[in-house]
Amino acid sequence: MAFGAVQDTGVGTSTKPSVAELLGRARSIGVLARKSAIETEQQRHVSAELVGMMRDAELFRVMQPARFGGFEYGYDVFVELVAAVAAGDGSTGWVYSLGAVHPWLIACYPEEAQQEVWSQDRDAIAAVSYAPTGKAVPEKDGYRLTGRFSFASGCDNANWAILGGMLPDKNGPKPGFFLIPSSQYTIHDDWFTVGLAGTGSKTIVVVDQYVPAYRTATFADMLTGNGPGTVTNPNPLYRQPMLAVVPHCLVSPALGMARGALDAFKEQATGRTTRGAVAGGNNKMTDFVTVQMRVAEATASIDAATLMIHRDIVDTLTATAAGEANVSLRMRNRLTHSFATKLLTQAVDLVFVAGGGAALGLHHPVQRFWRDIHAASSHISLNWDSVAAMYGQHVFGLEPKGQY
Repeated sequence: MAFGAVQDTGVGTSTKPSVAELLGRARSIGVLARKSAIETEQQRHVSAELVGMMRDAELFRVMQPARFGGFEYGYDVFVELVAAVAAGDGSTGWVYSLGAVHPWLIACYPEEAQQEVWSQDRDAIAAVSYAPTGKAVPEKDGYRLTGRFSFASGCDNANWAILGGMLPDKNGPKPGFFLIPSSQYTIHDDWFTVGLAGTGSKTIVVVDQYVPAYRTATFADMLTGNGPGTVTNPNPLYRQPMLAVVPHCLVSPALGMARGALDAFKEQATGRTTRGAVAGGNNKMTDFVTVQMRVAEATASIDAATLMIHRDIVDTLTATAAGEANVSLRMRNRLTHSFATKLLTQAVDLVFVAGGGAALGLHHPVQRFWRDIHAASSHISLNWDSVAAMYGQHVFGLEPKGQY
């Protein structure tokens, strides 16, 4: 299978579109996202209209269980759908990515939680804040949750929230996730950023809200692919270790941003002549060897990242199906998530610098991709120094410090 290729598991039907159909829809959304990118950035969130178009295109169902109207395609399809949207606008791709990966998380919850979410709305969207900052106390068959949960991307258009917190336990508190409807929280608008400004990654505020136990899941179960939902969702897709696969929701938008930046730069360079006397006024931009070399290096960086990402996806699903998704594989994937992002950021840096003054205008997509991909690469799950050190600790038999 060629790099970036995705496996189509069947022809399109009224209930399950083919991969080609979904990719076509995602590319169409990407075109719309590019046209509205400035507005999205100024509004600081993706419009309800654009999110509605993604719902109508059934893009959020890519990894949702089939018994709830989903398609159960894997992360290989997911990555390419996200990249297609993000190639138009990084913020829109980021919001789509987070919204589309969370049906996978919900599928790992107890059956009662899945029924509650999808019996009401099969296109329900969940925003997530992963850090276990919430405080919970036991009450009856559940908990009372209170906390402030930051970086909840896309929360303006979400129906549910998956929030990290400490679950009380007789052996001491343990990190886990609480699933609550939007009626149980408010949103504090504190998202004012230089990059990914249109993601609306605001803070969710919960004050003393009851969460039944069936709407909780432990971090430990998710890490090892043993979420309660695997009982009723037997597809190996849902038994994959969470941090071996879920960070693809962060890497995939970066992949799309890099592809979009490269395409936008090539559009800019083709037919353009320079005006600076020092650089060789009135010469075609495409005639400069330095421009040619930067395009080549950016292309190679994107291709390398794509190969690594898709290799991991295939290996992880294969290993999970065989019961062999071990710590070394999980560590390798975490390394890829971070290093692929480093390669993709490098690709955007190359074309941004080559774009010169013409790429500095706020209307120009390359500068926006440049700001957005640097914002994406600052995410702690993609931070190269942290992940690289953790991987090195594992290699040398030390206790890894980090999440894997």
